[in-house]
Amino acid sequence: MYLNKIYQASTINNFIKNIKSKNKKIVFTNGCFDILHVGHVRYLFEAKKLGDFLIVAINSDESVKKLKGNSRPIVPENDRLEIIAALEFVDCVIMFKEETPYNIISLIKPDVLVKGGDYKKEDIVGNDIVPKVVTIPLVEGKSTTNILQRNNF
Repeated sequence: MYLNKIYQASTINNFIKNIKSKNKKIVFTNGCFDILHVGHVRYLFEAKKLGDFLIVAINSDESVKKLKGNSRPIVPENDRLEIIAALEFVDCVIMFKEETPYNIISLIKPDVLVKGGDYKKEDIVGNDIVPKVVTIPLVEGKSTTNILQRNNF
C-alpha cells in the first residue's frame, strides 16, 4: 500500500542507503502541496523522469502557516502526505517542520534537485549541496493561490 512510502527523517536513512547502493538516481523536490491540482501532478510527473526515485518533502502545517499565513494550510499535513504518497510516480514522501528543506536535502544528498519554473536556480534552497538543479515550467493558471482566489477563500 502507498502508506509505506511515508518516511520520518529518523527512518529514511536505510531507504536512501538502499537506493544509493544500487546506483540509482535520486530526484528531490519539495512544497506545501496544500490543494493538489493538475499543476502539481504534471510537475511531479516531470520530476520523476529526471531519475529513478522521486522523493517529495512536504511542509508541515506549522511551516505552511509561517510561509503562507494563518489561513493555510487548507488540507492538514497527514492528509497531504497521504495524497502525495498515493501518486504512483512518487517513491517516497517525508515531512519537514522548518521553513526550508535544507536539513532534509543535506541528509538525503539527492542527485537532482527540482523546483518550479518560478524559481531561479541560484535561489533554490539546497543548490549548494546537489550537483544538478532543474526547474520545471509551471502550468499557466494552475496554482493553489488561484484556486483559493477564484473561490473567495
